[in-house]
Amino acid sequence: MIKYIGSKRRLVPVLGDLFATSGARTALDLFTGTTRVAQEFKRRGAVVTAVDTARYSEIFAKCWIEASADDVSGAELAAALARLSGLPPAAGYFTETFCKQSRFFQPHNGARIDAIRNEIESEYAGSALYPMLLTSLILAADRVDSTTGLQMAYLKEWAPRAYNDLELRPPELIEGRGAAIRGDAAELAPTLGPFDFAYLDPPYNQHRYFTNYHVFETLVAWDEPEVYGVACKRIDSRDPSTKSVFNQKRNMPDALRSTIKALEAEVLVVSYNNEAWISLDELCDMCSHHDRVTPLSFDSKRYVGAQIGIHNPSGKKVGKVSHLRNLEYVVVAGPKRTVETMTAPYDRGHDASASGLCHHAAGRRDPRGLRSGMAIERSYG
Repeated sequence: MIKYIGSKRRLVPVLGDLFATSGARTALDLFTGTTRVAQEFKRRGAVVTAVDTARYSEIFAKCWIEASADDVSGAELAAALARLSGLPPAAGYFTETFCKQSRFFQPHNGARIDAIRNEIESEYAGSALYPMLLTSLILAADRVDSTTGLQMAYLKEWAPRAYNDLELRPPELIEGRGAAIRGDAAELAPTLGPFDFAYLDPPYNQHRYFTNYHVFETLVAWDEPEVYGVACKRIDSRDPSTKSVFNQKRNMPDALRSTIKALEAEVLVVSYNNEAWISLDELCDMCSHHDRVTPLSFDSKRYVGAQIGIHNPSGKKVGKVSHLRNLEYVVVAGPKRTVETMTAPYDRGHDASASGLCHHAAGRRDPRGLRSGMAIERSYG
C-alpha cells in the first residue's frame, strides 16, 4: 500500500471487527482513499462500494474491490507483469517532469515508468488486467520515490530507496464482489444506498489529496498536463472543480452534516480526530438521527510531518513540534442494540450511556501503536 496521510492502517482491525459484529452484509466506504478499509470489509465477507474523487483511488478500487480474485488468471497477470518489467527504458513526459524538472524519482526509474505506463495504455486499456497492472505500477513507483509520503515536495537529498530499481509485483486480489465509483461524496450520498454499514473518513483540514498525490493523479490520467511550481503540480490544481468542500473550514461542517443525513445506512461509522475542524460533540450531533451514537477514542501517532519536525527551506531544523500523538475518534451510530453489541468490547466497564460523562480508560499499549482499552467518550440516544 502507498504511503498515505490519514491512513487507517492501525485502525483496520478495529473497523473490521466493528463491521463483523454489526452483522452487516453490504458496506459503503465513502472516502476510500487507498481502499485499505474497504479491502478489510471485503475480506470479512462484505459486498463493498468504494467511493472517492481521486483517479488513483478509483484504480485501486477497481483492482481490490470491484474485481474478484477468482475472475483473474494469476498466470496471465504474472505474464503481463513480466512482459512490462522487461521493456527497455524510454524517457518521456514523466521522466522530464518528475525526475528532471523536479526530483521525485531518479531518472533511471522515471524512464522505466514512462515505458511501462505507455505499454499499459496501448496494450491493456479496457482489459480486465488494466487496473491490476496500473496498481502494480503505482505501488512500485511509491517504493522508489524520494518524499516523506506527500507529493507537495521532495527530499533535498535522495532517499535511500530512490536508488533501488523499480519492481513490479502482483497486487494481492480478494475474492468477492464490489463496486468502484469515482465522484464527490456530498453529491453521491443521496444516490448510493441502501447499505447495512457505511464508513466515512472525511478530510480533517485544508490539505488536499489532489495536490498531495498529484504525481499519482498524472500517472493514472496519463494526460501530460501543464505543471507549475517546484513540485510540478498539475495546472488543474488551480481549477475550482478539483477543490473539495471538505477542505474548506467554513463550509465543511454543513457539507459533512448533509452527507451523513443523506446516507441510507442502518449502521454508520465515522472516523475523525481531535485536531479536526469540528468537535466530537458536533460530530455526534450530526449522527443523532440514529437511535444510538457511541464514540470511541484511540491514542495514535500524528502524521509523518510531525514526526520529522519543523525545518526551514534549507533543510535545517528550526522548531519543535508541540505534540507527537493525537486521538482518533470512531463514532458508531445505529440501532441501540446493534451499537451496544459493536462497542461493548471497547467499554472497560463504564456505563457511559447512563452517565453521559466522558470516561477514559488508560489501557495498555499494543504492538500496532494504538492504545487498547479504548475509551468510550459518550453515548447519545
